[in-house]
Amino acid sequence: MNPKEEQTNSEVTNLDNESCVKQQQDPNYINEQIGDNKLDEKSIEINDEYKFGWSSYSEITNGRFAMIGFLTIILIELFSKQSFLKWAGIL
Repeated sequence: MNPKEEQTNSEVTNLDNESCVKQQQDPNYINEQIGDNKLDEKSIEINDEYKFGWSSYSEITNGRFAMIGFLTIILIELFSKQSFLKWAGIL
């Protein structure tokens, strides 16, 4: 084999990366990429209003209050140096 024809894996990868960079610098390539990423009007609209029952808004709100509750219990245990159940008088 001719030494010029023999390439290592890293050299092949470098050549691939260089061709990708050249392709991305082409203004037409960038415009094609931006055109493909447009969102539909319906997907942009987000309804963030309260609904009674099992809705995504209710679940998100419930999850946030649960996270605040767990954080509060952890802080109570850290500052009082006893378990939450003992601190609350349950045990």
